[in-house]
Amino acid sequence: MAAEIWMLQTKRADFNEMAELHHISPVTARIIRNREVLGPEAVEKYLRGGLDDLYSPCLLKDMDLAVLILKEKIKQLKPIRIVGDYDIDGVCSTYLLYQAFKETGAVVDYEIPDRIKDGYGINESIIRAAYDDGIDTIVTCDNGIAAVEQIKLAKDLGMTVIVTDHHDIRKEEGKEVLPPGDAIVNPKQDACMYPFPEICGGMVAFKLVQALYEAFGISKEKWLDMVEFAAIATVGDVMKLQDENRIIVKEGLKRIGNTKSLGLLKLIEKNNLDKDHITAYQIGFVIGPCLNAGGRLVTAKLALSLLLCQEEEEADRMAVELKDLNDQRKDMTKAGTDEAVKLVEEHFSQDKVLVVYLPGCHESLAGIIAGRLRERFQKPAFVLTDGEEHVKGSGRSIESYHMFDALMEVKELLLKFGGHPMAAGLSLRKENVNEFRKALNEHADLTEEDFVKKVWIDVPMPLEYISEPLIEELDLLEPYGQGNEKPLFAQKDLSIRSVRVLGKNRNVVKFSLATKAGTPMDGLLFEDGDSFVEELGDSRQLDVVYYPAVNEYNGSKSLQIIIKNYRILS
Repeated sequence: MAAEIWMLQTKRADFNEMAELHHISPVTARIIRNREVLGPEAVEKYLRGGLDDLYSPCLLKDMDLAVLILKEKIKQLKPIRIVGDYDIDGVCSTYLLYQAFKETGAVVDYEIPDRIKDGYGINESIIRAAYDDGIDTIVTCDNGIAAVEQIKLAKDLGMTVIVTDHHDIRKEEGKEVLPPGDAIVNPKQDACMYPFPEICGGMVAFKLVQALYEAFGISKEKWLDMVEFAAIATVGDVMKLQDENRIIVKEGLKRIGNTKSLGLLKLIEKNNLDKDHITAYQIGFVIGPCLNAGGRLVTAKLALSLLLCQEEEEADRMAVELKDLNDQRKDMTKAGTDEAVKLVEEHFSQDKVLVVYLPGCHESLAGIIAGRLRERFQKPAFVLTDGEEHVKGSGRSIESYHMFDALMEVKELLLKFGGHPMAAGLSLRKENVNEFRKALNEHADLTEEDFVKKVWIDVPMPLEYISEPLIEELDLLEPYGQGNEKPLFAQKDLSIRSVRVLGKNRNVVKFSLATKAGTPMDGLLFEDGDSFVEELGDSRQLDVVYYPAVNEYNGSKSLQIIIKNYRILS
């Protein structure tokens, strides 16, 4: 397992003044400052921002132009085809646009590429099929910004193309390489003045829906009825939960229980979740993976059909199918991860960059398994599998290793590649696999320090300070996720009065703890209990990184801590 170092956040501010101004405790003020939320307005928006604080869609470059074109096409009943993508962001974006276009009376259908047959984004065969079907206008969502040649083909065939996307834009000699679309809505464009460019494809689509509804005089309520899909896309695409993203997720989670999508409610029901109390964590780790499972193992159209379905029996059947597919995906992922870990430990433990070739692994799982390897070994990891023609792979990185730049250095070994600092995809010839591993490791400028996991502590807070009002106040900081991580606190020198292992899988450790001053507190640790007890040995002292919680049992409440990291003191 990777080593870890505990680091204390040391960002400065007048926490007492902040606390007084915003009616919060200095502890909460410190956490907000640690999240880089600066200035009274930003803090107030962070704590109490709502849908009125969202930015106007008209601030997106080409938004007005896109709406103008679409309004004409819809009125003239010209056939429109939405081209989405096979992941959760692409599926939600397609859902949003399809529902909205139908609401405006458009003649509209959709296409989602097949992960294995088509690969990512719009391709030539999708464009030719649209032309053969008599499509007048193509609208992309969550893709299209890199499809320069493909969109040129669509234009040569006489079609109108509107690109809506959020991905980074390729540059050549400092100049953006943009497709020749009739309108390009992407906040990452140099000429776009949008105040918060870190939104996902679903959010860009949601903004287009807002502008379109305004142009058609459709009530704002109908637009707000779809907030939850922008929220699911934002969490599912692991966007930073800051600024506008945080507001949309907070508001979307509140509204999921009243969603108009019967299919979404069925999926929540099949996973035994409470529709009125859905968390960002459940979107990221339960709902999202189910919606993604279709695109990974069969077709993403299954997830979209479920969300659009208004037939009770049919929605029930599809929700069960997606849940089963996700369970199958989990089993396949576990088997692939176990095999990959074994290979690393036996053959590549000294490598700085892990390259694991799993020929039998389903290619859609390579990225997930690479992510698991990165977590376990705290090293950049690539997982390669056999594609239809060549070896294909996905990589996941650590902060100190720019994955896209690393692939640039070995590009002569690759057939195709793309990505960004933290993740990448590639294909190469089978005979180049070992050479690829060797070349990456020769170029890797990484030190042992880079492989040490950093655990960032917000506040070194004695257990004496924990109270129910403080825990309730911390709820104001939700939803947690990328860029708005759950706060972590630390306490040294806790005495263990008793310890026992619970759960049918023996994966919960329950402690009775006490501080030096004698304050008692229960603690829970979620990991292999028997391994922990063995590691603990005769020691009765712990340092912990924790999060405070309220335990409710048989109508009575007590304070407890959830232990995230620990050090056993000898």
